[in-house]
Amino acid sequence: MAGQALYLKYRPRTFEEVVGQEPITRTLQNALRQGRIRHAYLFAGPRGTGKTTMARLLAKAVNCLADEEKRPCNACSICIAINEGRLLDLIEMDAASNRGIDEIRDIREKVGFRPSEARFKVYVLDEAHMLTEPAFNALLKTLEEPPPHVIFALVTTDPHKIPATIISRCQRFDFRRVPLPAIVNRLAAIAQQEGMKVEPAALELIARQSAGALRDAISLLDQLTSYGDEITLEQVQNVLGTVTTAVAGQLAACLADGQIAAGLDLINRALDDGADPRQLGREVIEVLRVLLLIKQGSAAHGFALPAEQAAEMNALAERFPIERLLRAIHAFNAATTELRRGLPVIPQLPLEMALVESFLTIGPPAVTAPSGAREAPPIATASQPAVSSQIAEPSAATWTGGQPVRESERAPSISTPSPALQALSLSEVERAWPQVLQAVRQRNPTTQAVLNTGCQPVEVNGNEIVVTFPFPFLREKLGDPQRCMEIQEALSEVLRTRCRLRLVLATEYTPSSAVSSPPSEERETDGGTLNDQTLGEIARWAQQRGGETTFLPS
Repeated sequence: MAGQALYLKYRPRTFEEVVGQEPITRTLQNALRQGRIRHAYLFAGPRGTGKTTMARLLAKAVNCLADEEKRPCNACSICIAINEGRLLDLIEMDAASNRGIDEIRDIREKVGFRPSEARFKVYVLDEAHMLTEPAFNALLKTLEEPPPHVIFALVTTDPHKIPATIISRCQRFDFRRVPLPAIVNRLAAIAQQEGMKVEPAALELIARQSAGALRDAISLLDQLTSYGDEITLEQVQNVLGTVTTAVAGQLAACLADGQIAAGLDLINRALDDGADPRQLGREVIEVLRVLLLIKQGSAAHGFALPAEQAAEMNALAERFPIERLLRAIHAFNAATTELRRGLPVIPQLPLEMALVESFLTIGPPAVTAPSGAREAPPIATASQPAVSSQIAEPSAATWTGGQPVRESERAPSISTPSPALQALSLSEVERAWPQVLQAVRQRNPTTQAVLNTGCQPVEVNGNEIVVTFPFPFLREKLGDPQRCMEIQEALSEVLRTRCRLRLVLATEYTPSSAVSSPPSEERETDGGTLNDQTLGEIARWAQQRGGETTFLPS
C-alpha cells in the first residue's frame, strides 16, 4: 500500500498551523468571531504557500459545530468529514481542466439548492485564472447576487489574469512566500515527528531551494527519506544536482585574487562533474552578494554561517576589490539570466564570459598625450558630419579561414554618397575603439558583449582592420556573418571611411612584415586592461581545454 505524501500528512488543520501567513489567518479568525463572513474570497499568491489549505480551513471554520473561539475544532462531524474529503457541501473544482462556460452554468444551476448537512455550501475554484472569458461572465452574475448559503473561494497564482469585475466582488488576500527561517523550523518539526535525523545545513539548503514554497520544501524532504533516517548536506546536493558551496567560494577566491585561468578551469570541472550551470551561477551570485554585504559592514546577508566559514568569508571580502566585486555581480547575474532563458550550445560559455568580464575596467581608458607632443587630430572634424544615411553598405567582413563574400554576390547598395577612403593608423582605431563598441551596441548588444571579452584592434593595413579575440570558444560567436557585418558597419561609421574587418585568434595572430607590434606590457580593451601574462595564461588554458578543436589559420 502506498504511503501518504508528507505534504498531505502534515497539511495544516487549524489556522495556528499555517506557516508564514499570520496577517491572513488573524484577519479571517477575527472575521469569524465577529460573524463578518463574506460571500466570495480571492486567495492569490505563489504556489505552495497555503492558498488552497486556507480555503479548506475557511470551509471548516464557517461550518464547524463548536464554539466560535474553537473553530475549526477538528472533532465535530463536519470537521471530520472535511478532513476525510467526504463532505458533499465542500465542492472543489480544478478550473484548469474545467474552465468552460458549461461547468460554470452547472454551478449556477446548483447554487440554489441548500446545503445537505452543513451551514454553508463552499465552492473552491482552484487555478481560477484559467477560466475562459465566457465562463467568467457566467460566474459574474452569481457573484453579484449570491444565495445566502453559498461561499466562493477563488484560488489563483496569477491574479492579474482575473477580470477586474470578478476581483471587485471578492475579498482579496495576497499570500507571500514563506520566510526561510519558518520553512527550516517546519521541516525540522516534521523530521522530528518522522524520526529522521537531518543536518541543519541540509534543512537550510532544502528551504533555499524551495524559494519560499513550503509545499515544495516538504516534498523534497519526502523525496530524501529514501536515503534512510539520516539525511546529510551531501545527499541533498546529490538529489538537487547542485555544486557545493565550496566550489562557489573557490570561484569567488579566483575572482578576488585575479586567477582567471584557474577560475575558467574551475567552471569547466564543475560542469564536467555534472553541475547545472544555472545553479552554479545562482550559487556564485549568492556568495558574491554575501561578500558585498560583508564588505559594506552589513550583517543582514541571510546566511547562518559557522564561525570558521564566516572568518573565511570576511578574509575573502577584505582582499576583494569593490569595483571588481560589483562588476562580477553584474556579469554573473546577466549570465544566469541568459542561462535561465535556455542553455546555449556551450552551456558554460556565459559563465566563462562573466568571469573574464569581471576583470574589465568600466569606461574607456584615458588617453594622455606625452609631454611636449603634438595632440593627435580628432577622429571626425566639422567638415565630416556623422550622418549614417550617407554611409554606403561596407563590404563583407573577412573571416580568417572562411569564405569571404564576393562583391558580385552582394546585394546592391543604397545609392547614397560613399565615404571617402582615407588612410587609417592603428592609434586612431585604438582611440576610436570605445566609440566603435558603442556603435555596435546600438546595433546588437550581444555582439558588443562578445567584443568586450578581450577583443581588440592590433593592426591596420589600408582599409583592413585586424581584430584579435582571446578565446577559441568565441570563434562561433564572432563567426556569424551578421555579427561581422555589424562590427564592420560600426567601424565604418565611427572612422568615417569604408573598412574591412579581419578577425583572428590572438594566439594565431602574426603581424604582417609592414607592421610591428609595440612592445607594451598591457593591452587595452574597451572595458579595461589585461596584461600579456594573463592573456597568455588564458590562451594556454583555452588551448588545453579545446585541444580537439581545429583552429582556423590566420
